Amino acid sequence: MQFALKPSSLSAALALCAGVLCSDDASAQAQSRQLVLNEPVRRQLVTGDRHAYSIRLDAGQFLFATVDHRGIDVYVSILDSSGEVVTTGEGPTGANGLEYVSFVPETSGWYWIALLPRVRGPEAGVYTITLERLEFTETDFEQRIDQIFAAWDRPGSPGAAVAVVQNGEVVQSRGYGLAQMEYEIPIEPSSVFHVASVSKQFTAFAVLMLAAEGRLSLDENIRVYLPELPDYGHTITIRHLLHHTSGLRDQWSLLAMAGWRMDDVITRDQILRLVVRQRELNFEPGTEYLYSNTGFTLLAEIVERVTGQLFRAWTEQHIFAPLGMENTHFHDDHRTIVPNRAYSYQSDPAGGFKKAVLSYANVGATSLFTTLDDLTKWAANFETGDIGGPDIVRRMRSRGVLNNGDTLDYAMGQAIGSYRGLLALYHAGADAGYRAYLLRFPLHRLSVVVMANLASIDAGRLARQVAELYLDNQIVAAIPSIDGAVTGIGATGVGDPTPINDYLGDYDIGGGATLVPISSDRYLVDGTQQYIQFSRDVSGTVFELRVEEPGSLLTARRVEAFDATAVRLEEYEGTFYAEELDATYRLEVKRDTLLASHLRLGSMTLVPLRRDYFVTNQWFIRGIRFDRDNSGQVTGFVASNARVRGLRFVRR
Repeated sequence: MQFALKPSSLSAALALCAGVLCSDDASAQAQSRQLVLNEPVRRQLVTGDRHAYSIRLDAGQFLFATVDHRGIDVYVSILDSSGEVVTTGEGPTGANGLEYVSFVPETSGWYWIALLPRVRGPEAGVYTITLERLEFTETDFEQRIDQIFAAWDRPGSPGAAVAVVQNGEVVQSRGYGLAQMEYEIPIEPSSVFHVASVSKQFTAFAVLMLAAEGRLSLDENIRVYLPELPDYGHTITIRHLLHHTSGLRDQWSLLAMAGWRMDDVITRDQILRLVVRQRELNFEPGTEYLYSNTGFTLLAEIVERVTGQLFRAWTEQHIFAPLGMENTHFHDDHRTIVPNRAYSYQSDPAGGFKKAVLSYANVGATSLFTTLDDLTKWAANFETGDIGGPDIVRRMRSRGVLNNGDTLDYAMGQAIGSYRGLLALYHAGADAGYRAYLLRFPLHRLSVVVMANLASIDAGRLARQVAELYLDNQIVAAIPSIDGAVTGIGATGVGDPTPINDYLGDYDIGGGATLVPISSDRYLVDGTQQYIQFSRDVSGTVFELRVEEPGSLLTARRVEAFDATAVRLEEYEGTFYAEELDATYRLEVKRDTLLASHLRLGSMTLVPLRRDYFVTNQWFIRGIRFDRDNSGQVTGFVASNARVRGLRFVRR
């Protein structure tokens, strides 16, 4: 794959670094507007502009502001007097939406709320910025949590629920916003949420319980339990599935490539039929870590075949009922009525919100329905071991190990890392408009649960902010990354940017992006959880970049520039079929652009980055490499994305 870093993508991201916002003198303040509480400011914003609003804050003062933007996507951040970015908004929300930014400074002084247009999308729009709250930070934890969730504690908005378990006791359990907008039903601790990939640790727990009973072995070939799977020439074990080291292609990526929409009804049987058609792996089992939902769907199927019970029934009998989790189940039928269910929403480009439809009928990797009340009981069980016992609780922290002996930061459906110097176990979940995050600090007997029903809510960020309230006297000053996301952004002063030309060029990886500066040689890929780190040789020349995101790490070497105008696009026209997907794409040239179309997915643009290699504007096919026969005729291509490598299409 190849990644093209061009001036248009980087210059706007660095535009903020070229101004005078880093100064604290009178002249700098005169060049920015000062915000006044509850006095909205409406302005036009054009690509290439940067707007800043100054405000004097005292240490410990709570600031909450909103940016309602129309016609242009906006990157919002708060800078201190030295120009360092100290926090960012909750975005992105697209060309139309409402961004929130909140901040509590540690030191008194002048700060700026800075607005920068995101490069992609329309070139101009308008926004209204409002300073809604400016008050001293509450010392009462309950009131402080209210401030953290202020963005969704408002009429007519979806929201979130949060709970804190400390020393085995639930000390906070609160809801904000609406569970069902049509009927204006508020979110309560009893509201039922879909928690997406947080489900995986329950699946792992079930497998460990069966292993403890001697009913299965973690190191046994999964084809013992699933004989219909192809023989890939390498043994895949249950342990590989548990640690995402199987090499199996990810089910969601495969479904999307095959023409499925993520709001389709997607059943377990449909997934299994697609998995059985696969003839290749991403890599030899045990040699790499690459997040694969497929593995956890297969684990749930293995539990069913070993026990003779449906996964939903077995987990209710052996996990949920014994723990008193009365409102928790694995949702294996999308038609099932769920009382007190929180519905899934996303921002509507026209304004307000709309439903984000989720009709999954598959379990193991996802589809756990639960409540705050129930999930806190699960968190407490990691301390008590009432279900499973202390040995299984201990084994849930057993990190995966690669064939070469490297130890992973992943263990049985949980990531393991440190947050501000403290041992943390955590996992995020994201399906449709649902967002969930379970964060545990086992050595400090603290757990934080956040569940939300709006796609733009960063549940992990909120969970970490809440955790800091209870760990304030135990955390260290440095802020390392967790879950692939940096919570404190530092190092790069806005008055001293790295020269753009250092980075421009082509890199062998795939896709295109807008980069937002985080620190020296480190950038956030706009609108994602990906971070790009540039590497330099001894002479200081950039020779590669590393793309980091939760669940994967990619390294891209710098390659020579390519003349795309010399490509004869008509050579690639034709119909291409993938047997492993039972899917067909039609490639044709329209208006000097190569398009790939699918009956259900519409058309995607293919952009040449080197000979016979193209990238697309869709997440499920990031890169396409064409094959030729001895006469030079195009015979097919292989398509790849972040979690599927080298899936073959043949020309018909």
